[in-house]
Amino acid sequence: MINFLKKLFQKPIQTTLTITSSNGFHLRPIAKFVNEVKQFDATTTLIAHNKEVSATQVPKILALALEKNESFTLQSIGKDAQKANKHLSSFFIQLMEEDKVVEKIEQENENYEGSTLTGQTVAKGIAISSIALYEKIEQKGSDKGLPLQKAIAKTKDELDVLYNKNIEKEEAQIYLAQKELLNSELFENNFHNIDKEIETLKGTKFESRISDYQDLKQRILGWMGTVTKLNLPTSSYILLADDLLPSDISELIKTPIQGVILQKGTPTSHASILLRSFAIPSIIINKNIKLSQKAILDANSGNLILEPTENDIKKAQSKQQLFKDQQEKSYQNRFKSTQTKDGKIIKILANITDLDSATEAKELGADGVGLLRTEFLFTHTKPTIKEQSKAYREIFELFDEITIRTLDIGGDKSLPYINIEKEDNPFLGIRGIRFSLQEKILFKEQLLAIYRAVGSVTPNKTIKIMFPMVSNIEEFIQAKEIAQNVAKENKINTTHIQFGIMLEVPSVIFSLKEFDKLVDFYSIGTNDLTQYLFAIERTHPTLQVDTTSPMLMSALETIAQQVEKPISICGELAGLEKATEQLIKMGYNTLSVSSKLIPSLKERIRNV
Repeated sequence: MINFLKKLFQKPIQTTLTITSSNGFHLRPIAKFVNEVKQFDATTTLIAHNKEVSATQVPKILALALEKNESFTLQSIGKDAQKANKHLSSFFIQLMEEDKVVEKIEQENENYEGSTLTGQTVAKGIAISSIALYEKIEQKGSDKGLPLQKAIAKTKDELDVLYNKNIEKEEAQIYLAQKELLNSELFENNFHNIDKEIETLKGTKFESRISDYQDLKQRILGWMGTVTKLNLPTSSYILLADDLLPSDISELIKTPIQGVILQKGTPTSHASILLRSFAIPSIIINKNIKLSQKAILDANSGNLILEPTENDIKKAQSKQQLFKDQQEKSYQNRFKSTQTKDGKIIKILANITDLDSATEAKELGADGVGLLRTEFLFTHTKPTIKEQSKAYREIFELFDEITIRTLDIGGDKSLPYINIEKEDNPFLGIRGIRFSLQEKILFKEQLLAIYRAVGSVTPNKTIKIMFPMVSNIEEFIQAKEIAQNVAKENKINTTHIQFGIMLEVPSVIFSLKEFDKLVDFYSIGTNDLTQYLFAIERTHPTLQVDTTSPMLMSALETIAQQVEKPISICGELAGLEKATEQLIKMGYNTLSVSSKLIPSLKERIRNV
């Protein structure tokens, strides 16, 4: 009774947090967050839209429908309230940082003679086969079925096995998310209402989550004695389905499936993630499709060809074999140098975030690191100089050339231990180098950590320190002056370290001659440069910019013509097939991309 009264009159600890991911606060990060909440002796809730919900109930948090730029109050009360809010705030910020936007897959232009429907690519590849309809057979009434609570426990065990089996892969988070859904009151106490819950999701922004509810229901009923099986062909086929459940994919890969056509769903759905993971050619087409004895699914171009001609089939077979050969060849040649047909050497670097992504980049053939994002170290708590230095050193040891970007905070990124004043338009405010020049202690500590990491690795490595979001000469001068003073105060020789800028603010284009006298190098951040050139946020839900817009390409050509210092392209554009040859012709001989693109990009350049 005394403890209850204490809790009743305790002042709650509250923190306001903002959704910064373009995906909103969706199932996978919610599941991770809920899992993290459980370790504290506190009652934690989320308050938004005049509703307060438990931070341990996934469906209730989902129902808040928190989208990008919306805020909620994290409230904790109890013994660990202070500790819980501090840790969970940091953890939430990290979740937002890690929640990647699924980039639209670049589709080739291709013309076929047969009746052609065009959709959105989910996973690349080419399939030639008959189309089969998605059908399920339900077998009811097994006497060996388990009661509900035991069936739920068995389903949790099943999801645990799947999670641990795939822990290094993206799909592991799907199984964790489903397990947290299973832990909610909806499944524990109201399983008979699951169909009503599914009905409430139809026609809403959460419609894509229906498949997870249905998947869990199917798994539980399976343990209770009602087994659902897919009715699939025994010979090769292309599957036509409204949507797929995550558990369906694990059944499909045991069959001679060649491709998948979805009529609903999105590229971010759990089924889509699994289709990409298993490299099953797939597209989404929201149109009426006739079943066909022979069809071509060209997911490279996003086309479905019904009643293809002989010429179409020959073309698809040729593309299919070429695609397979290219995949194998590019992987085998990933460690070879990259040279164009006319003899130009092109360096292919990697964009990385931590030691794991650095190791992956090394394995996939990166010639170095073109962008080491350092924010990963700062998201939870403020790292010590020693912690930073150790993390940088481990990455420096893997490569001979590394460009490390100083802290890029502000805009859609924040830190729990730094009070960044809320701005009406944070993308045009205190971010990047402006933040570092404002938070000089943090900036100086990071520079010292980088210097110490450089000093502890094998000499003769090329280490470049890059300042983000520089918009004028004065900002670079001030930043480099601070860097030199830190070195001087600690008796560190920096003559072998280069200092440059991330060229992503258009104003720099008009001062290139002045910058060229001061900087050692440039790296063009095409994502932000595009955003600021067109005044359109790159993740805007309705406004979009052509990534190879003539205006952007003209700006890049102007930069290449005016600068004499080394320059590289870092951003989505560097990996686009339709941009590669143009960039090389402009004079760009260093491209920095996501690690997974490296083998295919290298092979493509060898044919330019």
